[in-house]
Amino acid sequence: MEYYQNILASIQKEEKLLAILLDPDKFPFTLLSSEEEIDIAFAKAYLKKIPQYTTHLFIGGSTDPYGKTHDVVRTLKTLTELPIILFPGDHAQVTPAADGILFLSLLSGRNPEYLIGQQVQAAIALKKMQLEIIPTGYLLIDGQTETAVQRVSGTKPMQQEHIQSIVATALAGEFLGKKMIYLEAGSGAKIPVHPTIIKAVKEALTIPLIVGGGIRSKAQQEAAYQAGADILVIGTAFETDCWSH
Repeated sequence: MEYYQNILASIQKEEKLLAILLDPDKFPFTLLSSEEEIDIAFAKAYLKKIPQYTTHLFIGGSTDPYGKTHDVVRTLKTLTELPIILFPGDHAQVTPAADGILFLSLLSGRNPEYLIGQQVQAAIALKKMQLEIIPTGYLLIDGQTETAVQRVSGTKPMQQEHIQSIVATALAGEFLGKKMIYLEAGSGAKIPVHPTIIKAVKEALTIPLIVGGGIRSKAQQEAAYQAGADILVIGTAFETDCWSH
């Protein structure tokens, strides 16, 4: 597991990692040679906006209604050497063009479709691919707004004040064999996962901790790192002026 081992090595060296989450649905098509392809100029401009210290690209969204994931990954592979890791919302977003996949299980909810159902549908296809598969426990944390994950999965986020429950769920994920735990406040979250939660979860785990959602400034980024996040995930916030402050 090359990419996972690299993450572990970086954590051992106390290096903090940053993944930019790209939603395939935001990439427009352009008509080339009578066929639609991802707009390369748009992709190049998008990549120029990401921080220079970015270590990974996560590709995925809660939905991909136009099936752009494969084309977006294939295009990005020609433009960057950063590892491209799938962060799929469902089994249809799996593509062999990527380097790896966060094989997610929504542990914070009790909807069997996102605990195991989607994973079963993806398993046979993944077996035939060369993707590095990283089992990841996914916890949706309340960011004070209804997120796409909440709507699609039909599950409620865990309340931020219920720290013991969040820690217990994350720890159960590790005991079940997950290689990483992902605390997610959701796209468009009004508030990020509180540093107190990050610290409590990190102290309980022996596996890498990913934190994302609602992080809109370098101050919030630093607070999450200081609390114990090993990998931060930033979505569209890096495109706004506040990210430079």
